[in-house]
Amino acid sequence: MNFDALIIGGGVAGLQCALILGSAREKPFAIQKNIAIIAHQKASHLQNALFNNVLGLSPNTIGKDILVSGKQQLATEYPWISQIENEKVISIVHAADLYEVTTNKGMYIAKIIIIALNYSKPLTIKGLNDFIGPHQKANPEKDRIQLKNTNYFIQKGMYCCGTIAGCRSQFAIAAGSGAAVATDILTLWNDGNHVKIHDKIDLKNPTN
Repeated sequence: MNFDALIIGGGVAGLQCALILGSAREKPFAIQKNIAIIAHQKASHLQNALFNNVLGLSPNTIGKDILVSGKQQLATEYPWISQIENEKVISIVHAADLYEVTTNKGMYIAKIIIIALNYSKPLTIKGLNDFIGPHQKANPEKDRIQLKNTNYFIQKGMYCCGTIAGCRSQFAIAAGSGAAVATDILTLWNDGNHVKIHDKIDLKNPTN
């Protein structure tokens, strides 16, 4: 299957990226885009997280619950985003301005890929070794890694977000990086005209 954008990783950064891309569906530059997320979550640091200091989340929110509710939110609000379950990426090959993403169950072609994995070793996806370096914002003794990037951009058609992009392991920071990458991609699709996506209350009909 071919995609205009394929997100690899179903943690907070990947899901936030998917939500922003999904919310742009009605924009002329995004309406025909085919977007998917490989929602592999077993290695997400949200699995054992507890949140008391995140704006908008109720105290004592459990990270593993967000993994479930986030996918449900994406499916309910933006069902045109394909969620690929129970697949793990094995390799990424860049060829002719496209990316061939091979999983344990199949292969996908994408014009743009977004790497939204965590910063733990080892990163076993073939094709990413040249971009791996030591994490710049983690304690050295933890031996974390990141992908070399400039403002989340790695090379043409390849982005990263979350801790693998060099962000600190904070929920709000990871979510913000996913949103930033999504708006960068939307801006690219909009011929370089800057894009941000907001919903607004209809003051003439506040119930909407």
